[in-house]
Formats: sequence, structure tokens, C-alpha cells
Amino acid sequence: MTRRLRPGRLLAWTALIAFLVLTVLPFYWMVRTAITPAADIYTDSTGIVPAHPTMINFWRVLGLVDDETARAAGGSGARINFLRYTLNSIIYSGLIAIVQTFCCAMAGYAFARLRFPGRDLVFGAVVAALMVPPIFTLLPNFTLVRRLGIIDTFAGMVAPALLMTPFAVFFLRQFFLSVPREVEEAAIIDGAGRWGVFWRVIVPMSRGPLITIALTTSVWAWKDFLWPLLVGRGEQTRVLTVALGVFLQQSPNTSPDWTGLMAGSTLSVLPVLLLLIFLGKRLVQSLNFTGIK
Repeated sequence: MTRRLRPGRLLAWTALIAFLVLTVLPFYWMVRTAITPAADIYTDSTGIVPAHPTMINFWRVLGLVDDETARAAGGSGARINFLRYTLNSIIYSGLIAIVQTFCCAMAGYAFARLRFPGRDLVFGAVVAALMVPPIFTLLPNFTLVRRLGIIDTFAGMVAPALLMTPFAVFFLRQFFLSVPREVEEAAIIDGAGRWGVFWRVIVPMSRGPLITIALTTSVWAWKDFLWPLLVGRGEQTRVLTVALGVFLQQSPNTSPDWTGLMAGSTLSVLPVLLLLIFLGKRLVQSLNFTGIK
């Protein structure tokens, strides 16, 4: 007996498929452009798959072919030091994700469990910071980093976002409020101090939400462009997103190297894509947490 498809269910599936197509289409077009020869970028733009797919755009961006071959393939001879810039991006996003998650966990636990004067007022100020657009703090942060003399260093790049973010503090506080107090009281009776309760009891029980915050923070830091562009100017601190912008500037002004840029963008997405593939299930489970039974 076949199950009848109701109009509401049909509408829901239609909307879901439409949103899925709109989400995947830019990534698909990026990959399609990356495997399209530069000579066909304008003449072969209607097919689902390029008529003459090639990997030369990836090889020339990575510097695996000589300049003459790269120019013959439609490039300008520019290339990206992917090993260096990927390592810089890993350091930048990894430092922010690890330190920020740990500090936000401590702050969230303090707001959820500790009693101190002005706690609710301070928490209200933290939540209110969610309404401040990041662009408003860009210039003050840059001025502070410049006066500290840490321009073009990883310390200056990670400084504004290293300790905390309002959303992460709010998110983790709400989870800590759902943790039964009896669990903490039992640990205190066994002789654990407040730090021992947090580190040995709360952190293991909060592994899912902590992974969620660390994952979302690392993705945000990986795709960040404006702040690393202002502070990480040198070769030693340049991240992958900034390197792609430099690569585009090295292209001829009359004809931007779109195929090379899309090949570089595709390569830059792969590390984050692999991270989401391996941790995506944990992320979905953590976003749907209802407390600890």
C-alpha cells in the first residue's frame, strides 16, 4: 500500500530541495569553473559539465607547471604557496578555536553556577555585545594592535577574537544551566574543588556543545578575510583567503584569471569541508541537545 503524499509534505520537500539547490549551486559553479579551460570560460558556460574538463588550473595555481605552460593555459604565471598559507590558516583558526572555546566555557560556567556581585549585569552586557556589528570594532582593534607593535604577527591577528565571543558564552551558559546540580554536589562531596568540578565533570559532560563551538569558530576564522588582510600583511602570516586576493591582483587587469581563482578557492574549501564531513554528525546532535538525563 503506497503512502499518500500530502500537499503540506510535498510543499515542505519542494522548499527543502529548492534551498538545497540554492546552497550547493555556488559551490558547484566554483568547481565547474575550476575544471574549465580558460579559453572556454565564456564560450562553454551553459553545460552542466565542461566540454573539455581539465586539471591544469589546479596544477598552475599550485606551481606544479612552469610559467610558459601556465600562461599557455590562460594564466598570468601567478601561483599560491598553498603549503605556507594553509599552515598559516590552520595556526590562525586553530588558536582562535581552541583558546576561545576554553575561555568561553569558563565564562559560561561562571555565569551559570557561580554567584558574585553584578553577575546578571555583566552577563547582560555580554549578551548586548551581540548587537554590535563587528565592523564597528575593527578600527579600535587595529589601533590597539598597532600601538602594541604586534602588526604582522600571529599574536596581533588572533588578539581581538582570542578570549571570548558573546554567542559562545551565551550558548554554553544555557547548556551548563541544564546540567543537574546533583552531579556537581556529588563531586564536591568527594573532595573536588570548583576547578576540579569544572575540568573533571562539566567539561567531559559538555563535549558535544564544546565541539560545536570549536567547529563553528574554526570555520568562521578560516573564512575571515578583512582582519587578516589588515594585520597579516607579510608572507609569514598571510592566510589562505588573503593569498587568494593577492593572486587575483596579480592577474592581468584586462582579463582576471577566473579559472585559476576558482581552482584556488576550491582547494581552500577542502580542509573545512573535510572537517565538517568528519564532525558534522556531532555538530547536528549538539545543536539539538535537550539536557543530560
